[in-house]
Amino acid sequence: ALTTTGRLSSNHPNLQNIPIRTERGRKVREAFVVPKGFTMLSADYSQIELRVLAHITKDPGLIEAFNNDEDIHARTASEIFSVKIDKVDSNQRRMAKAVNFGIAYGQGVYGLAETLQIPRKESKEIIENYFSKFPGVKTYMDEIVEKARDLGYVETLFGRRRYLPELQSKSPMQRNFGERAAINAPIQVTASDLVKMAMLELYEDYPNDMLLQVHDELIFELPEKEIKEHAEKIKDVMENNVQLNVKLKVNVSWGSNWSEAH
Repeated sequence: ALTTTGRLSSNHPNLQNIPIRTERGRKVREAFVVPKGFTMLSADYSQIELRVLAHITKDPGLIEAFNNDEDIHARTASEIFSVKIDKVDSNQRRMAKAVNFGIAYGQGVYGLAETLQIPRKESKEIIENYFSKFPGVKTYMDEIVEKARDLGYVETLFGRRRYLPELQSKSPMQRNFGERAAINAPIQVTASDLVKMAMLELYEDYPNDMLLQVHDELIFELPEKEIKEHAEKIKDVMENNVQLNVKLKVNVSWGSNWSEAH
């Protein structure tokens, strides 16, 4: 519990950073196995930080997209590139995904241009289009930075504070960091709080021990014959332990090892 965001960390070994995207990484995950008669289950919150962003900003467009189970990155691409959602191509969706996550982390024109390897002029136009289509996000960003300057901290939905002395720094770089943290902390730390609250409820009301928490994912070792029943119970607890303006969504999968379970 060392991180400034309130997320849990892991070391010796770092079980929260076992690779998954590469073939070699998947091979490593195959080494994490369960005993005979048991199954490893993964329950992973889907896009929890963007759902929290929608709740905190109360932006109608974001809330509508999530509550209609739309592909949020395709919806964003449709808005900022002015194309029908079914006409969004893979590159537009990729760029919109970078915008969605970049905005949540307080990323500006320069940062987005670097991420997407595009000219700053194009990056500026994309961000301006985003704010015009999702104005609640821009209002939130402006207001939370001002509030953080006045109070010296920001809070999650549940009252966890992150203090931001960087906002009073004489260094522009430090102040910029403080502004980005002021925007992101209520989102990222609220997401962390939601995961922990689900963990507590499962611990108190559920007979099976959890093996591990990895960011927004909970890992269980469960009897093979009862796996579907357990999957439904875990999914229900995680999706409904807190009510937001948008639906929380959890993807559940399982297998004989960690690679299969993801």
